[in-house]
Amino acid sequence: MKTTTKYITLFAIALGLSITSCKEAKKENSQETVKIEKVVPENLKWSERMMLSEIERFPEATKLDFATKARWTYTPGLVLSACSRVYEQTKNQKYYDYIYDYANTLIDSTGTIATYKLSNQNLDMIKSGDVLLFLYPITKEERFLKAMETLNSQLESQPKTSDGGYWHKKRYPYQMWLDGLYMAEPFHTRYAKEYIEDEAQKQKIYNDVVLQFDLIQKHSRDEKSGLLYHGWDESKEQKWANKETGNSQHFWSRGMGWYGMAMVDVLDFLPENHPGREKIITYLNQFAEAITNVQDESGLWWQVLDQGNREGNYLEATGTSMFTYAFAKGVRKGYLDKKYLDVANKAYTALINNLVSVEENGVVNLNKCCAVAGLGGNPYRDGSYEYYIGETIRSNDPKGTGPFIMASLELNK
Repeated sequence: MKTTTKYITLFAIALGLSITSCKEAKKENSQETVKIEKVVPENLKWSERMMLSEIERFPEATKLDFATKARWTYTPGLVLSACSRVYEQTKNQKYYDYIYDYANTLIDSTGTIATYKLSNQNLDMIKSGDVLLFLYPITKEERFLKAMETLNSQLESQPKTSDGGYWHKKRYPYQMWLDGLYMAEPFHTRYAKEYIEDEAQKQKIYNDVVLQFDLIQKHSRDEKSGLLYHGWDESKEQKWANKETGNSQHFWSRGMGWYGMAMVDVLDFLPENHPGREKIITYLNQFAEAITNVQDESGLWWQVLDQGNREGNYLEATGTSMFTYAFAKGVRKGYLDKKYLDVANKAYTALINNLVSVEENGVVNLNKCCAVAGLGGNPYRDGSYEYYIGETIRSNDPKGTGPFIMASLELNK
């Protein structure tokens, strides 16, 4: 009897070990499966890997920028503009459908844009017009043309400074911000080229576009460093404005990034024979020299550009991605000396090595992005050093992922 009991006990132990072993094997196999299964394939170029990661994070294009409700704003326009370039290279229908979903959701059959108010005269709202410039020639949907016409009409009625500079928003009177050049001018130039038939009107728009660059250079550029201040208040009434010059206090990385991208993108559509073209190329070269002078030895750029060693400052992803794109495109198009391609490659390598991380499932993250920065408003943003370094830092801000995708395409990484 004892012997039988002994065998039963041994059998139970063996069976238990066998079950445990099977469970462990299954667990290991299951873990292996998770590791192998990639939502974003790692054999693709970085442009596609980041774009697919954005689609994974935000399955609905209207929710780009961590939105809870669909809204017409500049950040989806930025990422979808990058997406259109990925689509043009790959012809992957997934990218086209993602772009179309944004416009289809927000523009009704009459061409009315949901959540957009022309009366706000907000330059930020023009940026998503790039989505329509991409879609309309393909779809020929009248509603998209009507929406573009509405956005163009905003620029025709936008309030201006005494010398003709667009106010950034109606609620920010007499103020020009660097951001506004990128939000409005590439759309305005392309719309004029492709949709305005009257030659005199077309030339008037081209002249107005060039004037915006002339004025921001005149009012915001620091002669010593060549860098441009984030904002300029003609009235000099804002608390953030220098009482003599009207300028804000600091050189903000992303502000300069918006400006650089504005120049290289406007030049795509400004005619070769327009006299303003050479001026913008000159401004771009001055920009490139000034930005290169404040590049950190790591290859990245600081949140407050010229104060790298100051406590609290940090190497920031959105501005770095924008500069990389502007330099790479500027060289490819022949606007900038080839030495700036080395600057772009150094910056891009630094982004990949320091600020990009990849999850187990292949999803790509861009880290150390300044979430937002502005001037004035409520609560009041005073443009101080403490303000710029104190704004939220987050991963995968669209103001970084969009330019990162475009930089990746330019450098063919």
